[in-house]
Amino acid sequence: MIQKSQILAIAFLLLFSCKEEPKPLITSEQATMELPELSFKEANRLANLPLECLQVEYPNKLNQSLSDATQLQGPKSLHPAFYGCYDWHSSVHGHWSLVSLLKQFPSLHQAAIIRQKLITNISKEHIEAEIAYFKIEGNSSYERTYGWAWVLKLAEEIHTWNDPLARDLEKNLQPLTNLIIDSYIEFLPKLNYPIRVGEHSNTAFGLSLAYDYANTMENETFMAAIKDTAIRFYADDSDCPLQWEPSGFDFLSPCLEEANLMRKIYAEDEFKIWFDTFLPELTDPDFQLSPGLVSDRTDGKLVHLDGLNFSRAWCLYGIAESLPEYAHLKTIATTHINYSLPNIVDDNYSGTHWLGSFALYALNHTK
Repeated sequence: MIQKSQILAIAFLLLFSCKEEPKPLITSEQATMELPELSFKEANRLANLPLECLQVEYPNKLNQSLSDATQLQGPKSLHPAFYGCYDWHSSVHGHWSLVSLLKQFPSLHQAAIIRQKLITNISKEHIEAEIAYFKIEGNSSYERTYGWAWVLKLAEEIHTWNDPLARDLEKNLQPLTNLIIDSYIEFLPKLNYPIRVGEHSNTAFGLSLAYDYANTMENETFMAAIKDTAIRFYADDSDCPLQWEPSGFDFLSPCLEEANLMRKIYAEDEFKIWFDTFLPELTDPDFQLSPGLVSDRTDGKLVHLDGLNFSRAWCLYGIAESLPEYAHLKTIATTHINYSLPNIVDDNYSGTHWLGSFALYALNHTK
């Protein structure tokens, strides 16, 4: 005779054997996707995004604090170099995008137009006006540190561009570049705690781009300031809660941006020890991470998640480059890019005014 306990055991087994197997976050189809490539066709597609907005004054988000009525001026008057593409930092990295694309593809379809826009916008007089804005009382922290970091990325891109135009642009931009470097060096010792968010003020992202510039320029003083700050903030971090990400409006991953910075700061063996403590779950070859899902690309905040997918990708590619044993992260990175890349060329200005730069920066890291 079957005992009651046996009946319960059989029922328990039947119940759980009928449940569907959980679906993987990354499907087999996604895992076999080709690595996205910055082809000539894709370069022309991405170039169109900043080209269409660099000199579009409105709509515009100025993000300014007013001291008096004299500061009530239009975007082009306040920021003659970087007034387009909705906000200052997007204009800056829109210029970076065009320089990066021209360096890689000198025969872009609209190369002549791009060159002329760069000459017009990054003129000596326009950069002097940008500096004057920073020197208005109360404006020294303007675009700290997200916009600052993109100025340095633009300066680095121009410096490494072997073209006569680049020498003129670099000379014109240099006073603003110097202002940003000095501002960083003054500010970092005052910042007692890192800002661990997924939007503009994220400290790790700003330091990462700034470090790239300092390293390229062999600016030892600036490099030391960034290294000291990064170690002070992040050296003892462990078990970053990646499962808490993303927040609803993130375009940066707090955990991955920090890791991307520290891989540049540390030697490979030091970074591996730190990283295995910081994100231990990523050591698993079967680790999975789904792209951020965008429900409405006409919403300027919700479309941030496309940017998150691109920024996650460049961090994951970078980590795998520094630590070859983490090559499985490239599949996750590729899935993130392939989710968002087809969706950024449309009529949704809330995303197209900035997402091209993020897509390009991610694609630059796939090489």
